[in-house]
Amino acid sequence: MPEKKNKTPIDSTYGHLQPQATDIERVVLGALMIDKDAFSVVSEILRPETFYEPRNQKIYKAIQSLSIAENPVDIMTVTEELKRGGTLEDVGGPAYILELSSHVASSANIEYHSRILAQKFLARQLISFASVIETKAFDEGVDVDELMQEAEGSLFELSQKNMRQDYTQIDPVLKQAVDILSKAAANSGGLTGIPTGYTKLDDMTAGWQSSDLVIIAGRPAMGKTSFALSLAKNISVDNQIPIAFFSLEMNNVQLVNRLISNVCEISGKKILNGQLDDEEWKRLDRNIRRLQGAPIYIDDTPGMSIFELRTKARRLVREKGVRVIMIDYLQLMNANGARFGSRQEEVSTISRSLKGLAKELDIPILALSQLNRTVENREGKEGKRPQLSDLRESGAIEQDADMVLFVHRPEYYHLYVDEHGNDLHGMAQIIVAKHRKGATGDVLLHFRGEFTRFQNPEDASVNFPEDGGELIGSKLNGERDMPIPPPLPEGGAAF
Repeated sequence: MPEKKNKTPIDSTYGHLQPQATDIERVVLGALMIDKDAFSVVSEILRPETFYEPRNQKIYKAIQSLSIAENPVDIMTVTEELKRGGTLEDVGGPAYILELSSHVASSANIEYHSRILAQKFLARQLISFASVIETKAFDEGVDVDELMQEAEGSLFELSQKNMRQDYTQIDPVLKQAVDILSKAAANSGGLTGIPTGYTKLDDMTAGWQSSDLVIIAGRPAMGKTSFALSLAKNISVDNQIPIAFFSLEMNNVQLVNRLISNVCEISGKKILNGQLDDEEWKRLDRNIRRLQGAPIYIDDTPGMSIFELRTKARRLVREKGVRVIMIDYLQLMNANGARFGSRQEEVSTISRSLKGLAKELDIPILALSQLNRTVENREGKEGKRPQLSDLRESGAIEQDADMVLFVHRPEYYHLYVDEHGNDLHGMAQIIVAKHRKGATGDVLLHFRGEFTRFQNPEDASVNFPEDGGELIGSKLNGERDMPIPPPLPEGGAAF
């Protein structure tokens, strides 16, 4: 009698069996056909492709179809569903269906068994992923940098598909909410999050909140990056809170030059050409110490993928205690390795991933974003005011964001008075257009473009101690007030 051949596929590359648990597959399928409530337990864990044996995949798909349609699931209905789909004989006929249920007495362990199958499936996916990358790496015609991007994207997509969040009973969440409320009550300013450094903005938002995705948007020349750097300075220099700044547009030296201009009150032009007078050199020497040792971590990797950002962000939070992440700017990121029908779909994936990362790390993420040109084409005073529909390339950005802020300088469009009669010369409106947890509205700030600084209107001047120590307030006894520079020329661009 000829020896029976083993029909189980073998991975010839490594000489190992593919990760599988076919006996458990049969137990799970049998349990699903004897317990009408069993599918609800495993529906978020299992998919047809989770099963290793093709016939088991088809049977689970039939069970899935019956359950979604709210039809009973048993030996007879599954058999009929397979017959209707023309796959009954492919799975071994009614005899195999009967065999599956005859050896199962209970569905008590179905969740545990299902998680074993999910782990085996993930292991097979990783083996397939590694095999594809290995094959391409041996191909001398493949660009290694592009292969790296593809590998990052594919692995990120794989992790996203297999990441599941379990439910939480309300008690620990209630305790967390009460703790946050108690901290807010103890804080005279009512801040529950990280302070922005702007009085009225803090009043409206209670600071940047953990797990929030905040979009800061505006047209070119409005000063988005200047605003982000002013926030970074307020958070990390003034409050010593660690932040990570991912600059996809400017290199790290350009970014630090802007911070020097902001902190030392030296125009960006002079920092670029080095033509400082004696007083400015003294001011630089005196105040640059405030930046030294500041917990600001800058990454200027161009064209960064969302997978790479996620990896770096996790490490920064773990190793450096980073509590805020800033990205300049969202549209310069990519989701390499995944296939998209349009750039809008890719940006949607990026914004959704950023929101997921904010929740995972439990810190606020502030991402800069561009606006469409439609702002420039609208007529009238209110026509230049940005709207949520102006967010560039994806409506998903608006949906994913917990807060959307617009940086708007009416003076750029020759508008010098707002609807409340406020003088807008040298002013910027920070428009809170969406706020999932609170109020919306406008906050007026002074914009000092030559210093790349946004500041509270009441802070007419900022002074620094001669020894380079910490600021006590907007004015210091015995210190000379810094002169307020004239407003920018009409239509002038932000530095």
